[in-house]
Amino acid sequence: MLQKLNKMRNSNLKIVKIDNNKNFFNYEKKILIKDLVLDLKLGYYNTEKEKSQKVKFNLEVNYENKKPSNDKDIKSIVNYAKIVKLIKKLIKNKHYNFLETLAEDVFDELFKDKRIDKISLQIEKLEIMKECSSVGIQISKKRSHDKL
Repeated sequence: MLQKLNKMRNSNLKIVKIDNNKNFFNYEKKILIKDLVLDLKLGYYNTEKEKSQKVKFNLEVNYENKKPSNDKDIKSIVNYAKIVKLIKKLIKNKHYNFLETLAEDVFDELFKDKRIDKISLQIEKLEIMKECSSVGIQISKKRSHDKL
């Protein structure tokens, strides 16, 4: 009986060799940008189109990589400075009536990087209503892997 049990154990064991180049791993990473405050003209009403106001951005950008970050290659990461620069460029080149349309343009630009899987974006107007410290939106958008 003991020989039979040992034989069963040995037949169920498989030796797995670990690859030193780390091909068995997926990295789930998240870029955080908190309290980015910019002055911009944003809004539907004429008063908002005439005078700039403080707007706060908070982002979480999720991305995946099959390789660890390379300390000597900035392309091995999603660069937070590049994201901030992109937002500044968007608001400089276009007037947005609605926070939602600004958010869609941010999503469109960021999803050009195929590594990015999900973006959570919060945009708040800080000076628009006396009764509130801020008003705004929060939208999450996830890349769909379904084929249409």
